[in-house]
Amino acid sequence: MLQNHDAPQKAPIQPAPLIRQATGASGFAVAPMLDWTDKHCRVIYRLLTKQAWLYSEMVTTGAMIYGNNLARFIGRDERDAPVVLQLGGSNPNELARCAKLGQDWGYSAINLNVGCPSDRVQNNLMGACLMAHPQLVGDCVDAMKQAVDIPVTVKHRIGIDQQEDLATLLAFVAACEKRGVDGVIIHARKAWLKGLSPKENREIPPLNYPWVHQVKQAFANLDVMINGGIKTPEDGLVHLNDYAGFPAVDGVMLGRAIYEQPYLLAQVDRLYYGGNSTAPTREALLQQLYPYIEQHLQQGGRVSHITRHMMGLFHGMPGGRLWRRYLSEHAGRADAGVEVVETAYQLVKQAIAQQEARDALS
Repeated sequence: MLQNHDAPQKAPIQPAPLIRQATGASGFAVAPMLDWTDKHCRVIYRLLTKQAWLYSEMVTTGAMIYGNNLARFIGRDERDAPVVLQLGGSNPNELARCAKLGQDWGYSAINLNVGCPSDRVQNNLMGACLMAHPQLVGDCVDAMKQAVDIPVTVKHRIGIDQQEDLATLLAFVAACEKRGVDGVIIHARKAWLKGLSPKENREIPPLNYPWVHQVKQAFANLDVMINGGIKTPEDGLVHLNDYAGFPAVDGVMLGRAIYEQPYLLAQVDRLYYGGNSTAPTREALLQQLYPYIEQHLQQGGRVSHITRHMMGLFHGMPGGRLWRRYLSEHAGRADAGVEVVETAYQLVKQAIAQQEARDALS
């Protein structure tokens, strides 16, 4: 028998009214990344950008309905909005039920994963294999749209396996658009369902950015966000202008580049939203995080649950390796506190001072 999760297990966090007017497929977004973009990761990112869309990890409908632990699967911090809940599934009724739960828990939009190529999700008719079933995806979109009053989007590839024609991609988007999808986020690579690992599927199939822009040309009233192979927020700006003779898309999504170098987010509000506020320095960011870490420790968590998302904070800087090494060696201890993070930062400061001294002598 299904567990009754229709009522939230704690007081839900409601998104601000202005957030409801956006779709999650415009502006700038940090991609959903399994095992990475959890609530701790999103709190860190939100301190660096007030405007960018943040995404949850993909959560399957089965986990939400049968797992009997919504706080574990879709729990969030009120500071992470605007935030999108990404769902994995293919049963319209189950997706509708889970989308409603996501809205109740304060998510700003719902996204359906039609891009993950792993065998595990394929075996459950989820992820990229759904690109072969556009009518089913349309049914899923329609069911979720009927269940919620926040935007519903789909994240997908430009094709799968032997699909080589733009017409197939346009037909897939048309099936979603016909059922009321609010936007699409398109990873500009095909997915090979057999023969490539998920990691290889992120790197080996060639990028085809013009196809994404041609989707925007064909669906002028639909928000279209581009994803795949973009290394920095600044690099993504090229897609917000005409590209290869085709119209600009509405948004840019980065994933692993941000996870590896989170401080790239410090430039997003200025580049994408014309923000005048200055992002915190890395030191100020740490100072803002210390109370959050202390609270997590008081709730029985460990420092490493948070610091694992900060390993790249000093990427490319003197002391960056020392930072990563110290946190790797000490943050996982049961008795570790914020002093571990502060000690790691002092190692960085010392390395920067030493480098400055050498530069002054040269």
